Amino acid sequence: MKPVKLTENIYWVGVVDWRLRNFHGYMTQRGSSYNAYLIIDEKITLIDTVKAPFCDEMLTKISAVIDPSKIDYIISNHAEMDHSGAIPELAKRIPNVEIIASANGEKALKEHFKENFKIKSVKAGDKLNTGKYTFTFVPEPMVHWPDSMVTYLEEERILFSNDAFGQHIATSERFDYEYSLEIIMEEARKYYANIVLPYSQQVQRALKDLSGLKIDIIATSHGIIWRQHVSKIMAEYQKWSSNEYKKKALVIYDTMWHSTEKMAETIASAFSEKGYNYRLMSLQDNHISDIMTEILEAEYICVGSPTLNNNMLPTVAAFLTYLKGLAPKERKAMAFGSYGWGGQSVKQVHEALESCGFTMLEPVSFKYIPDEEFLKTLREKVLAAI
Repeated sequence: MKPVKLTENIYWVGVVDWRLRNFHGYMTQRGSSYNAYLIIDEKITLIDTVKAPFCDEMLTKISAVIDPSKIDYIISNHAEMDHSGAIPELAKRIPNVEIIASANGEKALKEHFKENFKIKSVKAGDKLNTGKYTFTFVPEPMVHWPDSMVTYLEEERILFSNDAFGQHIATSERFDYEYSLEIIMEEARKYYANIVLPYSQQVQRALKDLSGLKIDIIATSHGIIWRQHVSKIMAEYQKWSSNEYKKKALVIYDTMWHSTEKMAETIASAFSEKGYNYRLMSLQDNHISDIMTEILEAEYICVGSPTLNNNMLPTVAAFLTYLKGLAPKERKAMAFGSYGWGGQSVKQVHEALESCGFTMLEPVSFKYIPDEEFLKTLREKVLAAI
């Protein structure tokens, strides 16, 4: 792929990772991209870089515009290595390049790479003039790392947004009007649910910080660049970070001999009868990152497991560990499951959900195969509780 022009002097010089399918346990079925941006001015600036193995591909794109040795500044919005991985190689090739980062970013880059980089740390409101362009820096700690910041280019009204507003999508299209908006929003929601969700309070603060800026383009670090639907994605972030949920229930389970599955189906039918939009999601068929995407807008989270070796099933334990790290606030939850003789799993699931801070419904368990009488009682119990 060639460089892609955003405006007259600004280019996308990132790379597309067509093969990426797993990002820290988050399933990325559509791949991803690592977006870097080149700004041509009296002083030449590169905003962010790419994963280290893709450094040469990025340099090829930069070379199609200018000699990379002429880069004066690298603005590092985030030190995580999908953004900063190429910095050590660039610093070797461009010895006089100056890296601009937040104070936490400076610390993180040095601790990551053990290199004596030439770094200038910036704080909120600091500016960098490169000739006709002025960059303003807005640190946004914990969206989603302590070092995170965004960079605003005043003259072009471009927000270089770091991980905010991104999506994991591999595509030759670069702008939101060139690609299916439905897919972009689906992937943006999944990205929020699996990466940004624990930091929703910080996102609220960030949106307030950005509210006074006139933004025509959001140049993300991953996926599609927002140009036609800037207000839409910002409105979605406002909604997601405000902990709004719908009349929606998730019934998540794994099963051994279909007994827990029968309970899951009965619980789902009760929610349906009460007018809830529901999802019945087997952990055998659904990846935990896709389940988290559904949880983002769910009021109820019901989790079921049979007992295996005095424990819940490993798939359920893995999901609950993942859920606890990303747990949304003010949700309601229920544990359920079947067992043969021990029956420890339901209590364990209940305790795990309770540790997420959810409001708990009474747990339900059944020995061996649930009969019609029990399933009728289960349905009535759920109907009464919701």
